[in-house]
Amino acid sequence: MSSLEEIEALIGKTSLGDRHAFSRLYDLTHAKLFGVCLRILHDRAGAEDALQETYMKIWRHAERYATKGTSPMTWLITIARNTAIDKLRAHRDSEDLDGVVETLASSGPTPEQVAIASGEVGRINHCLDQLEEPRGKAVRGAYLEGLSYAELSEKLSVPLNTIRTWLRRSLISLRECMDQ
Repeated sequence: MSSLEEIEALIGKTSLGDRHAFSRLYDLTHAKLFGVCLRILHDRAGAEDALQETYMKIWRHAERYATKGTSPMTWLITIARNTAIDKLRAHRDSEDLDGVVETLASSGPTPEQVAIASGEVGRINHCLDQLEEPRGKAVRGAYLEGLSYAELSEKLSVPLNTIRTWLRRSLISLRECMDQ
């Protein structure tokens, strides 16, 4: 793959409507972004659709990319990942979602990130276990299973606004627990 500086420059030119730069950006990055989509969707046709949507978003929103220490590939991968997750959620009723949580979590961490994360897993689980039962289920459903607020509301038989409140307060509690 080419240098990150070249990709960053191509994103900048794309934001100005440069079709040649956009084509070059596609040539340099499509294989990686397709891999991200395929890993999440487990379906070649769906991954191809997600990739096409990803590049449409990149074309429309290239001006939003800001270099604040973030790698241009991180920005592109985030767009691809979010597009694939949106596509996955849209087809949730017709697909078996066993193992999706592991798939979403395996979006390519570095060995250092894996080592740090494995040390934090016990602390996170301990803090999650400190939450009251329905609130813990809501947090796990929203952030580990990717359920929407509406799905959580229905699953837990709780009003939608209560789910929002539980999640907000639970995240505050989790942050406090993790800071200890």
